Amino acid sequence: MSFVQAIILGIIQGLTEFLPVSSSGHLILFPKLFGLLDQGMAFDVVLHLGTLVAVIVYFRSKLWSIIKSYLSFIFPAKMEDQKLLTNPHFYKNQKENRKLGNLILLSIIPASIVGFFFGDWLENSFRSVKVVAFSLIFWGIVLWIADVYARKEKNKKTLKQISWKQSLFIGCAQVLALIPGTSRSGITMTAGLFSKFDKTSAAEFSFLMSVPIIALAGGKGLLDLIQSGSFSESFLILLVGFIFSALSGLFAVWGLIKIIKKYSFLPFVIYRIFLGFIILFFI
Repeated sequence: MSFVQAIILGIIQGLTEFLPVSSSGHLILFPKLFGLLDQGMAFDVVLHLGTLVAVIVYFRSKLWSIIKSYLSFIFPAKMEDQKLLTNPHFYKNQKENRKLGNLILLSIIPASIVGFFFGDWLENSFRSVKVVAFSLIFWGIVLWIADVYARKEKNKKTLKQISWKQSLFIGCAQVLALIPGTSRSGITMTAGLFSKFDKTSAAEFSFLMSVPIIALAGGKGLLDLIQSGSFSESFLILLVGFIFSALSGLFAVWGLIKIIKKYSFLPFVIYRIFLGFIILFFI
């Protein structure tokens, strides 16, 4: 693999991991479009770890607040110090952050279980262009329906109002992202919209729940690759892909939040359907 290909794949992964258009689908399509060899799972794993860094950097404040809420619960005497004297909402904020952390962990259970037992089979069985095309079209239409439904909903909810049932529902929807072309961010945002969340809250919860799931999937992938000794790319190629994946992923998270605050998900729906039909008729 050349450095140019590594850069392009890194950018594609970073942008499409968080935009609701399917990162795995694009990583499968790109080599086929340009007649290149499939980059392999080792490179895919490193690219996903790059996007993990991106979302951690963007949500570092919120993630640190969640971590601190757990630390203050385990070590109250060390964490509270003078905060109670200056901030009357300290306990309330800690409780809300801990609740959000618990619900994020709950949301990853379904995909973690299915991915652990059936991940390899799903990856090998559905890693095809036709599956990607149909998934792009079908789940793009479902995203559009969810977007229309959410616009009509008057009593929209925020992250502070999320329940364990909604979290589990979004987590179950995430299982579908194991099929290439579905889009992890797309299907979880879709489930969030159907759960009556506002667009920003649906996107933020999708991003936050991606942290542990990408970490688990990336960790498992790295362990498998180390055990099998199947790293075929040089360290520099992997590093370049990682860096560009992280940078473009950071831009994608920032850009999507900006876009959906002003507009709808319709541009992404149109892109998914258009790309799906292009794949079916020309590839």
